Amino acid sequence: MSESGTPAVEFRGVGKTFTAGGAEHVALREIDLRIERGEILGVIGYSGAGKSTLVRLINALEKPTTGTVEISGTPITGVPESEVRRLRRDIGMIFQQFNLFRSRTVAGNVEYPLKVARRPRAERKARVAELLRFVGLSDKARSYPDQLSGGQKQRVGIARALATSPSLLLADEATSALDPETTGEVLELLRKVNRELGVTIVVITHEMDVIRAVADRVAVLAEGRIVELASTFDIFAAPRSAPARRFVDSVLHNRPAETELRRLDELHRGRLVTVEVDDRNRVGAALTTAARAGVHFEIVYGGVGTLQDKTFGSLTLALDGPEAAVDAVIAEFEGRRGTAPGHPAPTNRPEGA
Repeated sequence: MSESGTPAVEFRGVGKTFTAGGAEHVALREIDLRIERGEILGVIGYSGAGKSTLVRLINALEKPTTGTVEISGTPITGVPESEVRRLRRDIGMIFQQFNLFRSRTVAGNVEYPLKVARRPRAERKARVAELLRFVGLSDKARSYPDQLSGGQKQRVGIARALATSPSLLLADEATSALDPETTGEVLELLRKVNRELGVTIVVITHEMDVIRAVADRVAVLAEGRIVELASTFDIFAAPRSAPARRFVDSVLHNRPAETELRRLDELHRGRLVTVEVDDRNRVGAALTTAARAGVHFEIVYGGVGTLQDKTFGSLTLALDGPEAAVDAVIAEFEGRRGTAPGHPAPTNRPEGA
C-alpha cells in the first residue's frame, strides 16, 4: 500500500443531505478520505453513522450534495451516465444477505455479471471455473443457493463480485449474517483476494473484531463525520475519539470500567493508574525505576496482545509507596507519550477515594 500515485477512491469535502417530507437529514458532513490502491480500509460506525451512504457514494448509486468523489482519479459526478456505468464495472459488491438468485446454480450466479457484460460463452465458463477454484467451491458448481451454508453463499457472493475482475471491492456488512467461525473463513478469503489479486477492499461494518482481523486502516464514522482515521494498530493501541474508544473497549476489555475501578480501589492499597503497553514504550523499565524508588506495584487489571505483528495492550496497576515517588513514576509514564502511540496516562482513583 502506498500513498503515491492516484488513489482508488478519493472524497473531497463531501456532504450528503436527504430531504423527505420537507425535512432534511444530513447523512455525511465534510468527508475527506483517500483510499489507497491495494489496501483494505475498514469503515466502522454505529447505526445511523453514515456507513451505507458512504458506500452508495462510492458506487455512484447516490450523488454527493457537496464536494466530489473520484474513482481512480475520475470524478463520478457531473459525467455522462455511460462513464458512470464504465466506472461501476470496476467495482464489485458483497452484500450482507448474499443477494443470490435462488433459481440459478452456483455457477450461474457467478456467471451472471459476465453475461450482462456480454462476454463470450467460452470466456464465461473458464472464468467461472477459475473463480470457483479460487473460493474453494468447485464441487458446488451445480448446487443451488438453498443447498449451501451461509459461509458457502458468501463465497459465491465473493466469486460473483470478482467475475469482471474489478480493482475495487465493497463489502457492506458482509459477515453480519454469519457465525464467528464462518466469519473468520470469509475474512481470510478477503485477505486472499487482497493479497493475491491486489484488489482494494473497503469493509463496512459495525463489528470491531472484523476490523481487527482484516483491515490495514480504519475510518471511524460518527454522526456523518470521520472522527478518526488511522492504522488498525493505532486505533486499537491508542484510540483518540470517544466512538473509537467505545468500539475498542467492546472487544478488548482491558481497561476497567468506572464500577470495576471502584471495586479495585477497595481491594488494593496504593494509587491506581492505567498505562498503555506496546513494543516501544518500555513500561517494564519504568516499573524497574519504580521499584528502586521504593514504589511497590501490582497488576490488578488488563491484557496484552498482538496486532499487525506489534504488541499492544493496557495494564492497570496499584502503585504503593511514598507519595512523591509515586508521582515521579506517573510522571515517567506520562513522559513516554511522545515515543509511544499508547499515550500512557494515569487513571486516578475515583474522586474522594
